[in-house]
Amino acid sequence: MRPNRPVVRRIGRVLLGASVFLASLGGICAAGVATTMGQSYPEFDRRPPARGWPAAKAIPGGRITVAVVLSNAGSVSADVLAPYEVFARSGRFAVYTVAARRAPSPLSGGVHLLPDHTLDEVGTGAVPEPDVVVVPAVVDPTGTAEEPLREWIAARSRHGSRLLGICAGSELLAATGVLDGRRATSFWANIDSLKRNHPAVRWQSGERYVEDGTITTTAGITSGTVGALRLVERLAGADEARRIGGALHYPGWSLDGPTAITPNHLALSDLPYALNAAFPWRRPTIGIGLEDGVGEIDAAAAFEVYSGVSFSSRAIPISATGTVTTRHGVTLLTEPAGTAVPRLDRLVVPGARGDVTPALASWASGRGLTPEPPGGGRRDGEFGFDPMLRDLAAHSGDVTARITAKFSEYPVGQLRLSGAGWPWRSTVLFAVALAGSAGVGVFAVALPRLLRRRTAGATR
Repeated sequence: MRPNRPVVRRIGRVLLGASVFLASLGGICAAGVATTMGQSYPEFDRRPPARGWPAAKAIPGGRITVAVVLSNAGSVSADVLAPYEVFARSGRFAVYTVAARRAPSPLSGGVHLLPDHTLDEVGTGAVPEPDVVVVPAVVDPTGTAEEPLREWIAARSRHGSRLLGICAGSELLAATGVLDGRRATSFWANIDSLKRNHPAVRWQSGERYVEDGTITTTAGITSGTVGALRLVERLAGADEARRIGGALHYPGWSLDGPTAITPNHLALSDLPYALNAAFPWRRPTIGIGLEDGVGEIDAAAAFEVYSGVSFSSRAIPISATGTVTTRHGVTLLTEPAGTAVPRLDRLVVPGARGDVTPALASWASGRGLTPEPPGGGRRDGEFGFDPMLRDLAAHSGDVTARITAKFSEYPVGQLRLSGAGWPWRSTVLFAVALAGSAGVGVFAVALPRLLRRRTAGATR
């Protein structure tokens, strides 16, 4: 029986149109995600200034030493800065940052951090061996570029360092082999893939943190604060952990509180997260005004909430001079306030409780901007993410704010999030992309017919 050629041709045209439609839509989404990631981890002029990079602060002796590792390719802001602040708030600890090179290292959301020391300095003894190593999520945890970092972490573990893996930092730990045979947790959306790729690890869901011997791993982004407080309790005592935890106000935290949390799962309601990542065009540009003395958690929350997690805005770090020293000595590199800064829709100043420095205020005034404390400013008893999420809800909608909290594994029962609701900008762009891709698919099907008709007409 011979095939029905008209039917076969129709099926072929449908398949061609569908393939072109999917390829077109996929290409648009891929370009959007690439743009989003490029803006979240932007390039930076890595050449040191003529006067050289600022000297690293001295590491006091006689303290519990904590090394917070960084990837020179990119690390998650809150995974790095939140545990740093927890430990640095205690005089019992000496904290430093370390990376393969002492060069500007990108953090999610758009800011860069200048590491204090290099991996080699620790390996050669020029810098004290850490008692604790904090391991954040990095851009490519299993890639060849991070092999020196993986080897360094494994070596520290063999030397007896405690390891604290934050969020997807557990993937970097798993890639070193130190988690084999141990219990561990991670960001909720990564657990299934981690079970497939690292079956020797006993992965657990629904836990704020998991301890197994000298290794502690935590759930998503903001859980690093709780994991760090647990190590403060272990190493410096319950009173010190209670003091720091009480000052930070992480919602629901208590010294003897449960580690169990409600497991999260992907849901249709998370669609705005994907749309914001895939369709970044025409999103607002927010300047994050940083000043010396800004809290590490306050700074991290701004970059994570606006850009690193929600993808609702493009965040650009700005300071009067281009270099900022945080409350506990982290060096952040920003755009200096000047003519080279792109047009901004807003300028928010995390941690601000009053007037900003005259230099930043004068620059903002010249741009027609008013420096704003996010969410009206930090209220008594609030954690650093609270005012950011209130501000996100007010400007991008409560749907986006709640999804951002979910993907940060942050509780929001204490917050009143009110705003515009559904994120229509990315939704409209998605609809336009769908219509355009459908049009391309239809044209791909119709083009052969048009060419045949034109050829037939020309031969008559």
